[in-house]
Amino acid sequence: MTTDHRRARRAGIAAFVGTTIEWYDFYVYATAAALVFGPLFFPSDDPLAETAAAFATFAVAFLVRPIGGILFGHIGDKLGRRVSLVITLLLMGASTVLVGCLPTYENVGIAAPILLIVLRAVQGLAVGGEWGGAVLMSVEHAPAKSKTFYGGFTQLGNPAGALLASGIFAIMARGGDDFIRDGGWRIPFILSIVLIGVGLWVRWRVEESPVFTEKVEGRQQSTPLAFALKVNWLPILLGIGLLPISTGGYYLATTFATAYATGDSVGFSESFILDAMTVASFIEFLVTLPIAWLGDKWGRKTIMYIGLITSVLTFAPFLLLMPGRIEPLVFLLASLVRIAMSATYAPIAAILAGMFRPQARYTSIALSYGVGAALWAGFSPWFATQLVGWTGSVWAVVGMFVGMAAIAAVCTRFAPQHSDEAPVTASLTPRTDTTTNELA
Repeated sequence: MTTDHRRARRAGIAAFVGTTIEWYDFYVYATAAALVFGPLFFPSDDPLAETAAAFATFAVAFLVRPIGGILFGHIGDKLGRRVSLVITLLLMGASTVLVGCLPTYENVGIAAPILLIVLRAVQGLAVGGEWGGAVLMSVEHAPAKSKTFYGGFTQLGNPAGALLASGIFAIMARGGDDFIRDGGWRIPFILSIVLIGVGLWVRWRVEESPVFTEKVEGRQQSTPLAFALKVNWLPILLGIGLLPISTGGYYLATTFATAYATGDSVGFSESFILDAMTVASFIEFLVTLPIAWLGDKWGRKTIMYIGLITSVLTFAPFLLLMPGRIEPLVFLLASLVRIAMSATYAPIAAILAGMFRPQARYTSIALSYGVGAALWAGFSPWFATQLVGWTGSVWAVVGMFVGMAAIAAVCTRFAPQHSDEAPVTASLTPRTDTTTNELA
C-alpha cells in the first residue's frame, strides 16, 4: 500500500468514527421523536398531533444546519478542517447527553419542549459543520482515482450510527413499550458521552488535509462565505438539488416509516419495526463501501442514477404493503430500500467535494448540504405525516418521493466535477475551472 493510500485510509477511518458518533446522536433523537417524544414533551388528545409536533422539533436541527455550515465552514476554511471537526464533535456530544437528562412536560410544563428544541438546535449546528469537514478530510486525503471510495468512509458513518441507534432501542424494546416511555429512552442519549471520548481521540490523531495545507493555507479568503456565494453560487444550488433522496428520502424510509408502521393504521409493535430497521441499517453498512468503490469504476454519477431509480422502485411497495402486515416482506423491503438509497448516498461525498475548488470549499459544501438537508430532510417526516392526515393514504407520500427523485436526477446531470490538480487562484469563476469528465 502506498503512502497516499495509507494516509487516505487513516483519514477515512477517522471520518468514519467521527460521523458514526455524530449520526448516532442524530438518529437517537430521530428514533425517540418517532416513538416517545410526542406524549412526553407534547401531550395531546390526538396521537397524530403528538407525532407531528415531535417531528417539528426534529426539523429544527435541519433549519439551523445552514448556520452551522457557515460558522464551521468559516473555521474550516480559515483555521483548518481538523479544528472545526473537533469543535463539532464536542458540541454534538454535549447537547445529546443533556437531552437524556431533560425533565418531561409532566415535570416542568412548557419549559420541557423549549429546552428540547434548544438542544436540538445545537445538534443541528454541529451536524451542519460536521459532514462537510469529514467529507473533505477523507476526499482531500485520497488519491485522484479513489476519491469516491474513500469518501464512502464518511458515508459509512450514517448506517453505522443508525445501526447503533436503532439497535439500542431494539434491545430496550425487549423490556416492553412501557420501559422505553418510563425512562429507558434516556439511556442511548447518556451513553453518547463514551462515544465522544473515543471520537475525539481518533480525530485529533489525523493530520490536516493536504489540500488545505498546500493550496489553501496562506491564501484564505477573508470572508469564505462571500467568496462562496460569488464564485460557487450555481454549484451550491445544484448541490442542494442533488440531495432530496440522499437526505429527505432517507428519513421517509426510516423516521416516517417507523412512525407509520407503529401507528393505528398499521399497528406493528415497536420492537418489530425497530428490529427491521436495525437489520436494514446493518445491510446498508455492509454495502456502502462496495457501492462507493463501484463509483470509482463505473462513474459516481452513474451510481447515483441507479440509486435514484431503485429507491423509487423499492420505497413504494415498502409503504404500500405495510398494512398487509406480512412481517417477512416488511423486513425484506426495509433492507432493499436502504440498499437502493446507499447508491444515492455513498457517492454524494465525492460528487459534492468535486463540485467546488479548494478555496471556500468547506463553506460551499457545508452550505449545500446544510440547506439541502433543511429543505429536503428537515420537513419530510412532518410533511409526510400531514399528507397522510390530509389524504388518508400513503400514496401521496409515494408521489412526493417520486418528485424528489426526479429533481435529484436533473441536478446530478448538470453537477460539475473539478480536479484538485488545477492551480488555485483568487479569481476563480465556475467557467474557468477544469472539469474532470471521466468521473462525471
